[in-house]
Order: sequence, then structure tokens, then C-alpha cells
Amino acid sequence: MKRVVFLTLTLTLVVLVGCSTDESKAETATTATTTNDAPALPSDVADVAAINTAAVETAATATSSTSAFEATGEFMSPVRSELSPKLPGRVAKLYVDEGSRVHRGQPVLLLESDYARIHLQSAQAEAARAKAARDEAARDLERKKELMAKNSIPKATFDRSQAMFDQTSAAYAGANAQVALLRQQIADATMRSPVDGIVAEKRTDVGARLGEAGVAFVFVQLSPLKLRFQVPERLLGKITVGDRVTARVDPYPGETFEGTIKTVGGIIDPKTRTMFAEAEFANKDGRLRPGLFARVETKLE
Repeated sequence: MKRVVFLTLTLTLVVLVGCSTDESKAETATTATTTNDAPALPSDVADVAAINTAAVETAATATSSTSAFEATGEFMSPVRSELSPKLPGRVAKLYVDEGSRVHRGQPVLLLESDYARIHLQSAQAEAARAKAARDEAARDLERKKELMAKNSIPKATFDRSQAMFDQTSAAYAGANAQVALLRQQIADATMRSPVDGIVAEKRTDVGARLGEAGVAFVFVQLSPLKLRFQVPERLLGKITVGDRVTARVDPYPGETFEGTIKTVGGIIDPKTRTMFAEAEFANKDGRLRPGLFARVETKLE
């Protein structure tokens, strides 16, 4: 009888221990599953966590956007000049080609001026004759003044000497004007660059005839350059003239170029709700070119 009771108690203990072990394993498995799988959280708790995370990310983005503004823009030349001759002529020489860098006042083209030089020689000879005639009339007038002071000649004789001097003086001035005109025409035969920049277009060649309305070259200024970009209307009061900006361009990775905002505003585009802004870049080395796209950034106050 005692053996039967003892066996019964032993079996009962084994069953209880096995159940306890199974329950512990189940709890451990449940805990591991809950730890590894985030969706095990109640749905309402998960939604609140997601909302809080999104709010933090939005706040970070807003803080970043209020400290700086980034946009894309295009570099533009403030000056585009078409060079035409002052007088018609045939092209004798070209000193530059399309794409050449030029400086203000640099010779770029020479027109034929052989006939103008011949006419200049003739005008100079005429000016010399006119000067001789004027000098003779001046000496005669001085003699007549002395005689007139002594009442040795009638006044009509003195008046004729005065008129002759005036005529020869006018002829001499006219001859000098003709000489100056021809010299200017010869000087104008050498056409010069009106800007510091680059030859954007060449529209003539040696031997071609240029009329007064003909365009020989198109120049664009390289220094300084303007960078135009769009600004949202909400930043109208935050971006002002004089602010410093930095620009990055693909041809020079890792480099930044410094500029200054010169213009902000204009009208607000009703479709995009933006306005334009322009920054000026010194570009003294000429590495930036008109038409180049750039990413521009400016700090906001």
C-alpha cells in the first residue's frame, strides 16, 4: 500500500515539473517573439509611436530649412554686345575667333583703309597750304593795323585785309577738320572689343564686306556674372540685397564660388508663387561661363 502511494506522488511531481518547464519555455518563446517583432505592440501604441517619429523628423526638416535656402539657377552675362563697323568696309584681318577671350579695347578686326590713307595725305597737303595762306594773311593784317594807326590807308583797305585773314583762317580750320576726320576713319578701321569677356559669335571673315548695320562679332561679358534663381514668396523678408551666397557647379566638383545678392523681388508668379533673385559673382578667373547651371545656397537670418 505504501509503495502505491509513493509511486502516485512521484508521478504527480514529474507531471507538475514537466508542465512548469513547458510553461517556462512558452513564456520564453513569447518574450523572444515580442522582442524581435515590433508589430506585437498594440495597434494604438504603434500608431502613437509612428506619429511621434514623423513629428520629430518634420521638426528637424523645418529647422534645417529655416537656417539655409537652396535652389538651382543659371549664370547670365550682364552685357551682350554686337560689334558693327562705324563705316562700311571690307575685312582685311581678323585677330580673334569664336570662343576667344578678349579684353576691353583689344583689336579684334581690321578693315581695309588704303583709300582713306591716300585721302589723308591729300588733306594734310591742303591743310599745309591753308596754313601758309592764313599766316600770310595774318602778316598782312598786322601791317595794315600799323598803317591804319597812322591814318596812312583808308579803312576799306584794312577791312579787306581783315576779311582775307578770316577767310584763310576758316579754310585752315576746315583743312584740319578734314585731316582729323580721315585719321578717325583710319582709327575706326581697327575694330575693338567693347567688353572684357569672350567672343560668343563670329559673323564675318576675311574679304567679306561689312555694312554699317552688319554685325562682325557678338561679345558677352564674363566678369562679373549674374546668377538668377527663384525664391518662394514666404522668404521675401528673409533674403535681402547684400546677403552672401555660395554656388556649386558640376565642372568643378568640391569647389564653391562666393557671390552677393544684388536684386530680390520683382513680381510674384501667381502660378509658382515664387519671385526671382540675382546674385553677382566676380568671376575674375573667368572659369564660370554664361548658361552654366549652379546650385546656390544662402543662409537665412
